[in-house]
Amino acid sequence: MKVIGYTRVSTDEQADKGLSLGAQRAKVEAYCKLYDLELVELIEDAGQSGKTLKRDGLQRALTMLRNGEAGGIVIAKLDRLTRSVVDGGKLIADYFGEKGHELFSVGDHINTRTAAGRLVLNVLLSVSQWEREAIGERTRDALQHKIANGERCGKVRFGFDLGADGKMLVANAAEQAALRLIRKLRAAGESLRAIAAELNVRGIGTKEGRPWLFTTVKGILARAA
Repeated sequence: MKVIGYTRVSTDEQADKGLSLGAQRAKVEAYCKLYDLELVELIEDAGQSGKTLKRDGLQRALTMLRNGEAGGIVIAKLDRLTRSVVDGGKLIADYFGEKGHELFSVGDHINTRTAAGRLVLNVLLSVSQWEREAIGERTRDALQHKIANGERCGKVRFGFDLGADGKMLVANAAEQAALRLIRKLRAAGESLRAIAAELNVRGIGTKEGRPWLFTTVKGILARAA
């Protein structure tokens, strides 16, 4: 059978040797050799998230399947293809299983031609999505904890300056007064554009010293909510 090898790494994963494009490529090539699959092309998506199917490399591989240039796709691990249950279901419905194309996952031992194989695929997709969402929740909780403790999280936000230790935030009196004014005007029913205009008239600058826009005010209020 002719197959396409597909590998992917997100920006954060590129330094991980276990997930690197080279490591995935080696697994795909070894798998094809072991099971006598003809690897017609190996397509890579570097620095691409698995949250969407809109990836140049993946779309090219799927086009090759539609055109009959290969009968299946080989991946090192399922999450290299997608991390979404919805997207996974779409791929099964449009390309694999009953559509006649094969999906081979080296690390997950997946065969989508059988009902059992498709069941395993759906279970693994659900687990993959759960892992991604759980990591997101833990990250958000950790950031909120740091913010509550007055620690810096990325860019120093309006109303604060970076302390002498380079880690903790200290209140900026002038910016805190501007924050109180923003909240007061919003509570009085003023629009975001009107608040931005009032700040500009008073000569109050943003953290970067630029004029206020309604989007800047909106962001400030969202963070304060």
